[in-house]
Amino acid sequence: MNQTSIQHMVIFNLKHEQGSAAAEQFLNDGERLLTSIPVVKAFSVFKQVSVKNDYDYGFSMVFSSQEDYETYNAHPVHVDFVENRWIPEVDRFLEIDFKKR
Repeated sequence: MNQTSIQHMVIFNLKHEQGSAAAEQFLNDGERLLTSIPVVKAFSVFKQVSVKNDYDYGFSMVFSSQEDYETYNAHPVHVDFVENRWIPEVDRFLEIDFKKR
């Protein structure tokens, strides 16, 4: 990751029971759909292992530039995922975006 890159992370809880088939489907679909957006790099899906916070899952990805990050946010696949999967299925979340200092 260089100094113009953006590390985009979101940690979240689903409305589905943790570890359920519906939760796994959401994670799999999120990875499949969001990685189809050309500007998404280094996509990872995470499951929480610590008791230090109460979020269950995470998505992480890198964008090469602010422009790529904005392209992602406006991309029809991302917009559709947010409207049709994220809003109905995510209980709560925290979004974090970093650049190297």
